[in-house]
Amino acid sequence: MKRILLFVATNLAVMLVLGIVASLLGVNRFLTANGLQLGQLLGFALVFGFGGATISLLMSKPIAKWSTGAQTINDSADPTHRWIVGTVQGFAQKAGIGMPEVAIFQGEPNAFATGAFKNSALVAVSTGLLQSMNREEVEAVIGHEIAHVANGDMVTMTLIQGVMNTFVVFLSRVIGYFVDRVVLRNDRDGVGIGYVVTTIVLDIALGVLAAIIVAWFSRQREYRADRGSAELMGRKQPMINALARLGGMDPGELPKSVATMGISARPTGMMALMASHPPIEDRIRALQQMQS
Repeated sequence: MKRILLFVATNLAVMLVLGIVASLLGVNRFLTANGLQLGQLLGFALVFGFGGATISLLMSKPIAKWSTGAQTINDSADPTHRWIVGTVQGFAQKAGIGMPEVAIFQGEPNAFATGAFKNSALVAVSTGLLQSMNREEVEAVIGHEIAHVANGDMVTMTLIQGVMNTFVVFLSRVIGYFVDRVVLRNDRDGVGIGYVVTTIVLDIALGVLAAIIVAWFSRQREYRADRGSAELMGRKQPMINALARLGGMDPGELPKSVATMGISARPTGMMALMASHPPIEDRIRALQQMQS
C-alpha cells in the first residue's frame, strides 16, 4: 500500500542523490583508477546501498504525513476519532509496543503504518476506509497495521533493500570494470566509456531484479500481518471479511496506490512479480487455513 510506495520512492530518490554526489566527487574514478580495489568497492557499496534505505526509513513518517495530508487525532475529542485511537491503543498494548501516532487522511479505502521505530510509529486510516467498512472490519485493518509495526516490518524492509542495493552497486561496478578493462581493453588511467555504460545499464537491470526480490519479501510480510490481526482480535473472521470487502471493490475505482500494489487488481506477468501484496484470494485462503 502507500507505505511501500513511499519507502521505495524515497529510497530511489536518495540513491539517485548519492549517486550524483559520488560522481561529482569522483568516487567512482577513485575506486578504479589504479585497478579494482574490491575492499574499497565493497565498503563504498555498503555505505551507498544502506545509506539510501536507512535515510528513507528515518524520513518515512514525515514524508507519509506530507504526501497523504494525514492529520493526527490522538488528542481529538471526536467520538469516531476516540474509537480509532482506543482501538490502536488496545492493540498496541496487546502487541507490546509503544502507542503510535494515529492519523486520518482523505481518500479511497486505504491504511498504512510507518516509522523507523516500533515505539514511535504512525498508523493512519483513510476516510474511505471508515465509510466503506463496518467497525469490526476497520478494527481488523488496524490490527493488520499494528502487526506490521510489532513485527518490525519497516526495519526488515530497510535491511532487505539495503542488502539488495549493496549487491547492485557492487556487482555492476565489478562487471563494468571487467568489460572496460578486459573486453574493451582500456589501458588508460581511470575508467572508460565501457565502465560508465555497463554500470548504468546494470544498475537499472539489477535494480529491477532487486525490486522483484524485495516485493517477494513484502508479500510474505502481508500474510504474517494478516495472521497478526487475527491473533490480536482473537479470531480470523473480521480480517477475512475486511479482505473480502476490498476484493469486492471495482479495481477501476481503487486509488492508484492500492491498484498498483495489486490489492484487488489481480496483476499478472511482470506486474505480479513486482506487486508488494499477494492477491486477495490467496490472503483469504491463507487465513481460512489458519488454525483458530
